[in-house]
Amino acid sequence: MSQPRSVTKAVIPAAGLGTRFLPATKATPKEMLPVVDKPAIQYVVEEAVAARLSDVLMITGRNKRPLEDHFDRNYELEEALTRKGDASRLAKVQETNDLVTMHYVRQGAPRGLGHAVLCAEPHVGDQPFAVLLGDDLIDPRDPLLATMIDVRQRHGGSVVALMEVDPEQIHLYGSAAIVPTDDAGVVRVTGLVEKPEAGQAPSSFAVIGRYVLDPAVFEVLRKTPPGQGGEIQLTDALKVLAERDTDGGPVHGVVFTGRRYDTGDRGDYLRAIVRLAAEREDLGPDFRTWLRSYVNEEMTD
Repeated sequence: MSQPRSVTKAVIPAAGLGTRFLPATKATPKEMLPVVDKPAIQYVVEEAVAARLSDVLMITGRNKRPLEDHFDRNYELEEALTRKGDASRLAKVQETNDLVTMHYVRQGAPRGLGHAVLCAEPHVGDQPFAVLLGDDLIDPRDPLLATMIDVRQRHGGSVVALMEVDPEQIHLYGSAAIVPTDDAGVVRVTGLVEKPEAGQAPSSFAVIGRYVLDPAVFEVLRKTPPGQGGEIQLTDALKVLAERDTDGGPVHGVVFTGRRYDTGDRGDYLRAIVRLAAEREDLGPDFRTWLRSYVNEEMTD
């Protein structure tokens, strides 16, 4: 088998309306909500850069212009910080300017994740690519995406990230039917069901928001009818690829047991902020002291 082509491009779907965070997201994209002092989307782009991806395409929609502005130069702010001699904050502002080559395209209508990925075809072409969902933040100490790219290089086809969840929660995810492989932490995906009804899930292994996809997925997506929720589901296209040994298949799964923060859920969003702040060298010591006091004293009143 010939060596699979290297993965250099990332696609980040960011066209969702963020209705779970209303009214905060009425005028602010959910991806721009801060996680401590950085917007959630910056963590995702930094993850792509850490995995040595050099080209990022963001799929946006209406009212998403702040995403583009965040990764662009802000000359007025930079000049003001320079005049004040505030080198520390100036460096923080400038670090997003040259993180990676950024591109943008609008989805137009919210027709599902599969449709959002299909919008990337003119940019991606016939190259393999990664997909990173902005709601899922993966701790930089757990290089999930780099591992997935390595699995793609060794096995070809497509790769999904899997996490074992409580069976009562599997209806919130795509569920994967799997068989073991000789690689530790890597499984072969034989089937997928998007948000299965109670008792219908093939396993408790959920697909989370990281994918490394063969470009053959585009042809499948063009033929994929609307599925769960009346939307074009990426899970349905991956189910087709999982049945193949070539032409976009097979599909392997990397079982993730590391640190993941679901910022699309309000409770998990708050937990992510607390955890990341508590572990920061600059904020952690004082914050942990206050947190212990709050939990031990004020919460017991």
